[in-house]
Amino acid sequence: MELNLSLFYLTVISGYNRYEQKVTVFAIAMTFKENTITMHTQDDFSLYHKDLLDGHYDCVDRIVLNGYFPMGQQGGGFRIWWRNLTGSDDGLDQKHLQRMAGRFSRRLRGWAKKNAVPVIYCPPGTRKHDLAQTYLPQDTNYQGLFLILVAKSPGLVWEVTKSKNGQPHLQRKTPWPYINHYHFHIIDAQWGHITIKISGHPPFGMQVMLNGHEWVERQALKQTISVKKEGNCFVGGSFQGLDQIADTLCDDHTIGRLTELCDRWAYSSCLCFALNLDEQLRSQFRYRYSVYQIEYSRNLLFTRGTVLDAVYQALIDRTRQYLDVPRLCTIFGYKKRPHSRGVKKPTRLQRILDQSAYDLTVFKLHFGSMTVKLYDKGPRVLRVEAIAHNTKGLRCGKLIEKLPIMLNKLQDMAIGFLNVVQAAHCSFLPDDALDRLIKPSQRGNRRLAGVDLQQPRIQAVSQAVLALSAKPEGFTIKELAEKTRQLHPVDAGDYTHRQAAYDLMKLRGKKLVERINKTRYYRIKSVGIRTLAGLLTLREKVIKPVLAGLGKPRVGRPPKRIDPIDQHYINLQQEMRHMLVTLGLVT
Repeated sequence: MELNLSLFYLTVISGYNRYEQKVTVFAIAMTFKENTITMHTQDDFSLYHKDLLDGHYDCVDRIVLNGYFPMGQQGGGFRIWWRNLTGSDDGLDQKHLQRMAGRFSRRLRGWAKKNAVPVIYCPPGTRKHDLAQTYLPQDTNYQGLFLILVAKSPGLVWEVTKSKNGQPHLQRKTPWPYINHYHFHIIDAQWGHITIKISGHPPFGMQVMLNGHEWVERQALKQTISVKKEGNCFVGGSFQGLDQIADTLCDDHTIGRLTELCDRWAYSSCLCFALNLDEQLRSQFRYRYSVYQIEYSRNLLFTRGTVLDAVYQALIDRTRQYLDVPRLCTIFGYKKRPHSRGVKKPTRLQRILDQSAYDLTVFKLHFGSMTVKLYDKGPRVLRVEAIAHNTKGLRCGKLIEKLPIMLNKLQDMAIGFLNVVQAAHCSFLPDDALDRLIKPSQRGNRRLAGVDLQQPRIQAVSQAVLALSAKPEGFTIKELAEKTRQLHPVDAGDYTHRQAAYDLMKLRGKKLVERINKTRYYRIKSVGIRTLAGLLTLREKVIKPVLAGLGKPRVGRPPKRIDPIDQHYINLQQEMRHMLVTLGLVT
């Protein structure tokens, strides 16, 4: 059984229904025309640090596609497919379905033994991608299947019972039972290392896992563009050329590229163990594809590693409190980053599997099925990722024809996150901010109270609004009330939705928060982030520490080592005492 069946692929494609094919192509064209994505939209963080950057690129990272046979998802459709396959309903029973699953396993193991392809059964908890890395072919020109991993996971299984008149009745087993799934690890000429996970039971549900950086790397090598890669991130090379290549991965042709990739390997390398060529054509078995998971990243290349460390560590210190990041994940490597642009030591491997070459601090926020991450990669790269763990949360459909819309939404998430981080990091206070905020405001015919940050309730609300500022689609009044109670259970333990609505209206009266169109969602403006973050920083980091030690100076031996920030506080307290004495307020 040959796995490189170009003739088979062309035969299957030619057998598709022409009308359905025209409708699909038309839908793809119209979808992309209405939702064209521009990958070069700038963000405030990059513009602010543009003098410190040598380049940047945007790229699609991990993509997970679900492949499903539409007729096999319902009992009636499954019976029609079975009739096309066998000619009647006579053999549609539980025994024949189990035999089909057993035949899949026997054919696969027999072919693997004949062609010396390892078949490994993985216990629960095995990191299959890391295991597959150890079996990667050494030949750079290798193409095809090189490893099969077997593991149990939930899958769709049909249970067949007979009615009184002898007709088969199909019903899904719920909850889905754990069945064998086969992970086919394949080297593709264009996409590099891809993984196809397929169920051994009909209707043979499938998942295709790949990475956009693999495609960009291979395209760059074809065009002789310099590339330096660490894991799934480029940490050196021509970022301008990489950005231009990665931009083509987000156009309308990507839908066709992904569909062609899935069809090229699904039928010839995976499904062939369950249904041969004649059975596939006779039963009209054809997969359709939807996007299950997708990641999008923006990568910034700094001029020096020390500059990256200074910017990123200062950003973390300033913003993690306001964005409610209670814990940071740090993977330790080399402590100090290089001062120069050319890095000769230490020598790094082409693929780093266990740890990063340098300290890697992950700044991560979760919003349901969405995640935004900010972390340093390699010697000089700062990376922001927008991840959709389930594209259902994007609310734009899951079919592969919606891919441009999904990428557009993920790009907006990444840019919005960088804008929020930059606003919180570089916060400022206008000259009249303290006096203006505390004054009443007018909204329509209603007079509203001012925003007084000396009140514990307003402090709690302000911190909750800042914590929700990075939420991709804004926040509701209910979420604001819950976040306020979570951050300050003592001061806002009985904080109600009605109180949250009133406090939010006061912030809107000061033009700090705005409503998103005519929805029930709100978002804080950049000027609001800067103002609230600046006031909270001034209160918590300057006024309170200085006033706390403004009394009588502490008597006793000073510590041997004093942190620079503590020395500043001591100096401020001493000068404040002298000023109070001069003003005659103390004796």
